[in-house]
Amino acid sequence: METLKVEKFTTANSGNGLRAVAPLRPGELLFRSDPLAYTVCKGSRGTVCDHCLLGKEKLMRCSQCRVAKYCSAKCQKKAWQDHKRECKCLKSCKPRYPPDSVRLLGRVVIKLMEETPSESEKLYSFYDLESNISKLTEDKKEGLRQLAVTFQHFMREEIQDASKLPPSFDIFEGFAKVICNSFTICNAEMQEVGVGLYPSMSLLNHSCDPNCSIVFSGPHLLLRAVRDIEVGEELTICYLDMLMTSEERRKQLRDQYCFDCDCFRCQTQDKDADMLTGDEQVWKGVQESLKKIEELKAHWKWEQVLAMCQSIISSNSERLPDINIYQLKVLDCAMDACINLGLLEEALFYGIRTMEPYRFF
Repeated sequence: METLKVEKFTTANSGNGLRAVAPLRPGELLFRSDPLAYTVCKGSRGTVCDHCLLGKEKLMRCSQCRVAKYCSAKCQKKAWQDHKRECKCLKSCKPRYPPDSVRLLGRVVIKLMEETPSESEKLYSFYDLESNISKLTEDKKEGLRQLAVTFQHFMREEIQDASKLPPSFDIFEGFAKVICNSFTICNAEMQEVGVGLYPSMSLLNHSCDPNCSIVFSGPHLLLRAVRDIEVGEELTICYLDMLMTSEERRKQLRDQYCFDCDCFRCQTQDKDADMLTGDEQVWKGVQESLKKIEELKAHWKWEQVLAMCQSIISSNSERLPDINIYQLKVLDCAMDACINLGLLEEALFYGIRTMEPYRFF
């Protein structure tokens, strides 16, 4: 059995956390976790395999629900254990499709009903997860109630009444846990392809200047060190996109995770001026254009993505430096588009341009 490099502990200010039990080097793999449950996110449904989450032009549909899609018979066979009970639910609710959180919680419930120990809960279980219900606004609580109603409708083929739920399971609380503990699963190009629950990894606390990062290999989560870490040092990740200003970070942390960040970076706003350097009117226009670019990316319209990015980059070459976060995001999108279109030399060109700004942030 592989020796764990991390352990659970109780922090002074943040409740539970994870810390190193050995000296760690940059790039070192600290923890690997399969999900307790995961599902393809709405934006990638029909374009990636429901099992391995890899993109493919032609996917085979589940013959029963005709919703789940797979890249091969092998993936379909491997997925059946997780899919067989939700299959009836997906079939019964057509043509409607449940929100990602509803499908994910449905898969969680099915797992919990099986009462089979999950490696993803080695350090922390689903029942241990924080729900933050007491910190939610009434509007958010009402949103969760609506999700609970949708869930009951979606799962009615499998769960006719509350007595069929796992012991001590509460649907409302389950959604609260999913909202603040789920991880967005990204592919190698950092495109969102799924959402999953990894209970042990929910022990990781947030930092705007983290010492670890998470990457994914399909649905498998890999936790790696990004700098030297000493024995006993707390392990942290950034819950958010790193390319956000202090104000944006604090707002999202408050809205989604129910806490106020008072770290050095947020207090001093140390990199905000650099993030927004350049002509303000221009970067605000780019900020708006990125919404359209993300929409095109979600539908895998890569030629249109690349054309739009190239137009923005060329027209703003003298007015926005690459360190501006919105210009940097456009360069990232251009690189993604080139990779997906097989334009590898152009992808390398855009990738090299992003390296120096990313080193700064």
